[in-house]
Amino acid sequence: MNDILIAVILGIIEGLTEFLPVSSTGHLILAGHLLDFTGEKEKTFSIFIQLGAILAVVVFYWRRFLTIMRFNFKEGLNIIHIICAMLPAVVVGLLLHDLIKEYLFSPRTVVIALAAGALLLIYAEKKNHKVSTEDLDELTYKQAFRIGLFQCLALFPGFSRAGATIAGGVLSGANHKTAAEFSFLVAVPMMVAASGLDLFKSYEVISAADIDLFIAGFFSAFIVALIAIMSFLKILSKVKLTPFAYYRFILAAVVAVFMF
Repeated sequence: MNDILIAVILGIIEGLTEFLPVSSTGHLILAGHLLDFTGEKEKTFSIFIQLGAILAVVVFYWRRFLTIMRFNFKEGLNIIHIICAMLPAVVVGLLLHDLIKEYLFSPRTVVIALAAGALLLIYAEKKNHKVSTEDLDELTYKQAFRIGLFQCLALFPGFSRAGATIAGGVLSGANHKTAAEFSFLVAVPMMVAASGLDLFKSYEVISAADIDLFIAGFFSAFIVALIAIMSFLKILSKVKLTPFAYYRFILAAVVAVFMF
């Protein structure tokens, strides 16, 4: 299959799955193996096209980002909330980055993470918890930090950053919409930093001939992610997290049967 077509397919998969609690990285690893698009370049490509999905968040929430960047700490969501949510995963990610990329990017680890993440989604949905936060501006620093701790789980490929943070938000007392929107906002600095670090460490595996490939994946991820963000918030308010958990179980089982 043509490499540009593969890039577009993977970009569409990234855009569809990045903000759903189903693991975009897991889907990209599995799709890469099915399309015979593997290796160091594929790993870097998969991380780079996440920037396309992240750009969609910036476009969709540009007013909110402008408010955050005014550094107003007196009321509402501000930069400190974002920092509190970033710190745990940044520290753990810097310590384990090389080990994760070398040993955990495989279908076998994705299957395990898909199932583990599904259990977390079900637990978050079934646990009898009181909703104390119904808007982003009501989120506390403590809640933001707790969500950040859950985000560390997403360093395991296939667990899902969105799944971990949304479940963490719900378990911290936020309603589903607030948890999802905070997950989107935190994703921007987290993934820009992670992608920047990975590109810096992996620049040697990328050549000028790969530029078209990366651009095709980037823009297809951006366009699809814009649509996915709007759709997901509407779907989440109706179906909650459990259906996504069941999907993860089914996907893990199918992969286990056909690949092992």
